[in-house]
Amino acid sequence: MEPMKPMEPMKPMEPMKPMKGMEPWWPEDLGKPSTSGSQNGMKYAFFPEKHRLLIEQDGKTTTYDSGDHKIGGVSQQDGGSKSLTFTSQNGDVDLGSLKQVD
Repeated sequence: MEPMKPMEPMKPMEPMKPMKGMEPWWPEDLGKPSTSGSQNGMKYAFFPEKHRLLIEQDGKTTTYDSGDHKIGGVSQQDGGSKSLTFTSQNGDVDLGSLKQVD
């Protein structure tokens, strides 16, 4: 019978890498959004201090001036128009009613 070999020491665990898609996709100078999420291939993030709503769709990010709206969420209509409606303290806000900024 062969003598048992000593157990090899365990290799150190690799540090966890952030999950893909969890890293911020917005410019750092905007800070942290008060709300962000994704739905049907579209991502959004709202920055109340800067009055900015960012939408990323098909790899393209568009910035909107949110005015006095405090955006708290999104409801996406799945009709042919794929219109986006956000909820705010003033009720529903259609994305088309917000001014696009560079």
